[in-house]
Amino acid sequence: MIIREINTGDIKQIQIVRNSVTENTLSNPNLVTDKDCEAFITVRGKGWVCEIENRIVGFAIADLKENNIWALFIDPKFERKGIGQKLHKTMMDWYFTQTKEKVWLGTAFITRAEIFYRKAGWKEVGTNGTNEMKFEMTYTDWVKSPNH
Repeated sequence: MIIREINTGDIKQIQIVRNSVTENTLSNPNLVTDKDCEAFITVRGKGWVCEIENRIVGFAIADLKENNIWALFIDPKFERKGIGQKLHKTMMDWYFTQTKEKVWLGTAFITRAEIFYRKAGWKEVGTNGTNEMKFEMTYTDWVKSPNH
């Protein structure tokens, strides 16, 4: 298992992972374009992939412009192997070396992602639109987190 920075050559594979998930699915896969992905990993923030046997099986992207976790997705065939935790830690450690601003994310209600973020120390702060709950993480909470 290799965790490394995303590069633009990875976009096609991360799109495959993004569209393979069974929770937090996109209503229309065309809503997140390759150009969007490129902007988030080259201009707005940074991302990481997990590779197993030269195949991307998960990825995470942090957005410094909106202080947001834009993506953390694992291919369903590779869930429950600690990949999400490793990507999350890598991303969060990097984020808080760039800024001490709190970071937020949205995830669907009653999902494994919701449980994952709660266990990781994220605090629920309301809703993001009508279909998601909103979580925040402060620098102080991250530093105190057992996942840090």
